[in-house]
Amino acid sequence: MSLNNSISYPNVRLRRMRRNEFSRRLVRETQLSTNDLIYPLFILEGENRREPVASMPGVERLSIDLLLRESEKAFRLGIPAIALFPVTSPDKKTDDAREAYNAEGLVQRAVRLLKRQLPELGVITDVALDPFTTHGQDGLVDQNGYVVNDETVEVLVKQALSHAEAGADIVAPSDMMDGRIGAIRDALEEKGFVHMRILAYSAKYASAFYGPFRDAVGSAANLGSGDKYTYQMDPANSDEALREVELDLAEGADMVMVKPGLPYLDIIRRVKDRFGVPTFAYQVSGEYAMLKGASQNGWLDERKTVLESLLALKRAGSDAILTYYARTVAEWLREDAMRQST
Repeated sequence: MSLNNSISYPNVRLRRMRRNEFSRRLVRETQLSTNDLIYPLFILEGENRREPVASMPGVERLSIDLLLRESEKAFRLGIPAIALFPVTSPDKKTDDAREAYNAEGLVQRAVRLLKRQLPELGVITDVALDPFTTHGQDGLVDQNGYVVNDETVEVLVKQALSHAEAGADIVAPSDMMDGRIGAIRDALEEKGFVHMRILAYSAKYASAFYGPFRDAVGSAANLGSGDKYTYQMDPANSDEALREVELDLAEGADMVMVKPGLPYLDIIRRVKDRFGVPTFAYQVSGEYAMLKGASQNGWLDERKTVLESLLALKRAGSDAILTYYARTVAEWLREDAMRQST
């Protein structure tokens, strides 16, 4: 197709608007701000305890007292919400994952203290059983090692209710069991938690990028050579993600998650275009480890590549992003804002 002379070179030179910083800013289509960030944090038992995650340099497991300090720093930087992931001691892991819904469990105690100290900070809790099972799977297993669906959903409902009772703002089922969103929504309504928001991990893929996370929560050793292919999505599938999202929305999800992030930009875009609902992305542990490792070796400029990767997730349609870089990025964005104001 030929272009009209009036809209072709040299009348149109697209580089004109790229010449100066001010004009690039004026026509910038996608903006990344602190409002887009959710800060995932790993918690463990004890006091004044911090343990580095070897496969995630710069990331630590924190006891609740240190969690409170880190959360306050995040809040002061303007980060809207944190997401909690517990490290369960081996003696509390069982086949039936009963510690997941213990009213005095690690997550439940952390939530109560967080909401008491920082009531305006959003607290998101993970609803899944892998930190609590002896086998490292996200659900209960039968005698053949198969993760059973409906029995797992019953436990997930108990877990979600215990988080709601503790004061969580958002429960985030990340297990990928069928029907769990509807069951949790019904239970929340029945118990009077009508304002509780559900962030559904609707398109969670059976990805190889989760390895460092499993190290961080201590489920890698329990899972061993096992896998999660029978419930997490096949990385080859795209249309199926739309079916998963549609079902979760019909069952009462308020937000949906695509996980991982960068390897699945096409899924984020399709979900956003099709449904137009709040769509979140998780820049997962493997993505973090690659960026951090390459930057530590001098192969990449950390600040530029991290910001570019998050901007890509926003451009694809993400309304918010879970990223282990959340606090660092918030600090970078604050520095940029102060530099522009002077």
